[in-house]
Amino acid sequence: MRIVGIDRPGTPGVEVATLSENGDTVTVIATLPDYWVDPAGYLAQEPAGPTLATTSVRLVPPVLPEARVICIGLNYLKHVAEGSYKDQELPEHPTLFARWSRSLTVDGAEVPVPANEDGLDWEGEIVAWVGARLVDATPDEALAAVVGYSTFNDLTARRAQKLTSQWILGKNGDRSGPLGPMVPAADVGDLRDGLRLQTRVNGVTVQDGTTDQMVYTVGDTLAHISRTFTLEPGDLLATGTPSGVGYARTPPWLLQPGDVVEVEVDRLGTLKTMIVGPHERKDPA
Repeated sequence: MRIVGIDRPGTPGVEVATLSENGDTVTVIATLPDYWVDPAGYLAQEPAGPTLATTSVRLVPPVLPEARVICIGLNYLKHVAEGSYKDQELPEHPTLFARWSRSLTVDGAEVPVPANEDGLDWEGEIVAWVGARLVDATPDEALAAVVGYSTFNDLTARRAQKLTSQWILGKNGDRSGPLGPMVPAADVGDLRDGLRLQTRVNGVTVQDGTTDQMVYTVGDTLAHISRTFTLEPGDLLATGTPSGVGYARTPPWLLQPGDVVEVEVDRLGTLKTMIVGPHERKDPA
């Protein structure tokens, strides 16, 4: 099962739907707000809404406007070792930064390079979707609250990221967070078992890691966050990227207009993104 958001003529807002295996049709589950009241309940039953041709709707992230997108930085040891943080001691707690939901987009999207950047850098990742409220949770409680996972590409504007010690500017470029369909957690299993994650640029493999290499696990990280602020259904956790990013290469390799990036994860599928020029920053209608 793959879960997507859709926007269609004649409806007042975004709906959540299942995507058919071949991607030709979607079947409506519920409105976006209703779905996130009880996502596990909706996933446990057959969708009751109409089935529509995918060409008749616009795919959008099934993300609430108020959802928080929390990201782990430096979560794979080889990634820490390859970049500008290699001489720093690994912190006891994860380095966390934020994305805004407006930076997210979907599979097949075109992502613009900001005008003051030499290119964009790829960061293939996995996102965990929170499906239940978490307050002062234990790691086991936090992991049990994860309702699904998606393939993600944390496309980064490195020049903006490195201007200061705060990363948010470089992590929130227009449409710079392509997000694949959500796959139910029951169909994915435990990331600690080691799902393979690969990133390809124009068909060349640039990242190849497994999720059992994560330093900070999903359950531990969500529990850690929940001891400071309440996590709500619909919040997202991006779990970090393996080694192989472009800025750490000699010479650096950044994405240019015309490049195609694919992030493939076991059990989650392949997320494809096209890079375009800064003159195409305007959001699609």
